[in-house]
Amino acid sequence: MRKSKWEPGAPVPRDELGRPTACAWREVVRSHNCTATREYDEVIEEVPVALVYNRISHAVMMASPADLEDFALGFSLGEGIVEQARDVHELEIRAGAQGVVIDMVIAARHFAALKQRKRNLAGRTGCGLCGLDSLATFATHATPAAPCATRATRVSVAAIDHALHQLPHWQPLYERTGASHGAAWVDPEAQIRCVREDVGRHNALDKLVGALARTGEQTNGGFALITSRASYEMVQKAAHAGITALVALSAPTVFAIQQAEATGMLLVGFARTGARVAYSHAERLDGVPTPALAPYAIM
Repeated sequence: MRKSKWEPGAPVPRDELGRPTACAWREVVRSHNCTATREYDEVIEEVPVALVYNRISHAVMMASPADLEDFALGFSLGEGIVEQARDVHELEIRAGAQGVVIDMVIAARHFAALKQRKRNLAGRTGCGLCGLDSLATFATHATPAAPCATRATRVSVAAIDHALHQLPHWQPLYERTGASHGAAWVDPEAQIRCVREDVGRHNALDKLVGALARTGEQTNGGFALITSRASYEMVQKAAHAGITALVALSAPTVFAIQQAEATGMLLVGFARTGARVAYSHAERLDGVPTPALAPYAIM
């Protein structure tokens, strides 16, 4: 169980630039059976984060105010606004009373393409389709990346189990609040190299993608491990980042499986120590036999 460590009278924590940190202390009443105590508990923050490109506001997302540089870069890459990290020439974070503004200057050709898209996301946390104005626009937006068979990653069940064992030690925000999603990058030696957390699962993956792009970490040979379900957009973001294996703690959707099959991505769900379910390209999951397909009945 998480333990409160707050000292009464302490101010809401902020970083050295005056921006709100990822969680804050709040007074709560904790009860069990017929007993109750009044104490302080850490609660995760979510704030409006405006993403501004070349002085034009493009998106407002609810996110945890941590690792925002990685979030802005990962979002820009995942949405196809830029192609690589160096396409973002400048990035400045400004905190205000109403939220956080991230000002970016991107290459002229990418800004011209962005204006042509005429998108204005104004979304809740993890809003995948806000701002798309037609099914035709969605079809274009959801077109999967081209498969890359030469970089297709093989993943062993032992590597997944080892990463699952490491993961809790890499999630301080979840340990403190119990309310964050995590996205981890696991290298070919089954070691977690980077984890990003956020109140939104899409945001956590954006932050991870941004961190990998910023540091130049190679995405071949390893896999991404996410603590959430695997929606189509999670698969799409991973594919845009060149990730060819995605492991989720929860379930995928049918559309996510279709996207994974189309992009050549190994997609694993319901990952637990000693158990998991492969939904696409199961032939690249090492350490399990290849069973015959069992008959099933539709209820």
